Amino acid sequence: MTQVFDIAVIGAGPAGANAALMGARAGCRVVVLDEQPKPGGQVWRAKSDAILSAPQTPETRAGDKLRHAVSQSDVTHLGNTRVWQIERIGQEWSVHLLRDGAAHKIVAKTLILATGAREFVMPVPGWTTPGVIGLAGATALFKQDLTLPGERTVVSGMGPLVFFVASEIRRLGGEVAAVVTPNGRADWLRALPAMLSRPDLLVRGTRWVADLMLARVPIFWRHAVTQVDGGRRVNAVHLRKLSTKWFATGAPRQIAADSLCLGNGLIPSVEAAQLAGLTLDHRPDLGGWVPIAEADGTTSVAGLFLCGDGAGIRGAAAAELQGKLAGLSALTHLGRPLPQAPAPLQAAHRRAVRFGMAMTALSIPRPGLAQLTTLDTVICRCESLRQSDILAEIASGAGSTNAVKSGLRAGMGPCGGKYCQTAVARLIAEQAGCPESQVPPPTPRPPLRPVPASALAGDFDYDDLPIPKPAPL
Repeated sequence: MTQVFDIAVIGAGPAGANAALMGARAGCRVVVLDEQPKPGGQVWRAKSDAILSAPQTPETRAGDKLRHAVSQSDVTHLGNTRVWQIERIGQEWSVHLLRDGAAHKIVAKTLILATGAREFVMPVPGWTTPGVIGLAGATALFKQDLTLPGERTVVSGMGPLVFFVASEIRRLGGEVAAVVTPNGRADWLRALPAMLSRPDLLVRGTRWVADLMLARVPIFWRHAVTQVDGGRRVNAVHLRKLSTKWFATGAPRQIAADSLCLGNGLIPSVEAAQLAGLTLDHRPDLGGWVPIAEADGTTSVAGLFLCGDGAGIRGAAAAELQGKLAGLSALTHLGRPLPQAPAPLQAAHRRAVRFGMAMTALSIPRPGLAQLTTLDTVICRCESLRQSDILAEIASGAGSTNAVKSGLRAGMGPCGGKYCQTAVARLIAEQAGCPESQVPPPTPRPPLRPVPASALAGDFDYDDLPIPKPAPL
């Protein structure tokens, strides 16, 4: 029997869980769906049961508070749940999902998307070597399992995440061989006025850098990783100094290491919003392509609301507040009384956005970054496609991400293009001599996530098919 809710929320991070809690406070029937077993999302990821006694961090404290609030509320939380299709049928939303190996469907009067973001890693020679992990992926290891990426790690990336990861590796007893960041000290000084709006986070970040300096960990400002050596494991990491536009200019330098944490910013996860009918806008200051939505989560589609990093990279604090605002907007759409006034939340959200966007600005790529990818570098990991393969397809007339996807299967593997499509789009733009804003991402198609055919078949059995007897010869 199909369950019917007033509000369905996809994503149980700071944004989605708070949107769901707001709806429940007004007495609505609310369900929140998430692939992780417990609420918290990536930034407030829950610890595994094996490390519950580990020391608390600001992230685990915030996550535990959120998880307690959800458990004590009337919100129906469905963890370990994969949403693979969204449909608008009349005035209601049908959400198709996979749970416990079986396909299910729920129906909701309103839908809130809080799908979060994914990490972008600029492909460089050797980036697929075992022992290379994304910066965001490394934080998942730390928060959930207290696991280190290796014994001696180079940490490379933009924005504050690179210093958080390096600091956590040291806190957990690992060795940081070096920190490598394309940002220069001047970039951080320009962000200082906005950072002053969150002195608590400014102090915390300062402590990360101070800890690294006191431990004599080399910090290579305005440098980038250009190559990774290794076979079955990372052996060494190469880096070079960058110009102000991030073109490699300095002599190569090699650092011995057995692991590398590498990241080049976050990108909003927009596939669900596209499937639901929203138009995208190219906003480099928000992480790239974002669905068009207001600060309170309202969109051009009635009954559909957006919040969190899936609506633009503005930071966890802004995501939490926008989730509450989106919950209030959904209640207004349903004609329900609001449990609190939106004005204070709107003011707090504006303050949080100022800080978050200053951090996002540090991760906006500059022209030279794409030049770190060589012709032999793998772009699409799922299909083992190199940059030369992508360029040949573009030269043959493939002028869009859809065309490259159709011709080479780039983006049709298990990851659904999450690792390669940004790099493919930038190659198309570069070859066409046009801005990235003229190369939109591929058209989304269900399933949003891989789904076993057996789950979709349900109780269907081929043995039950009536097969006629062969005709006589």
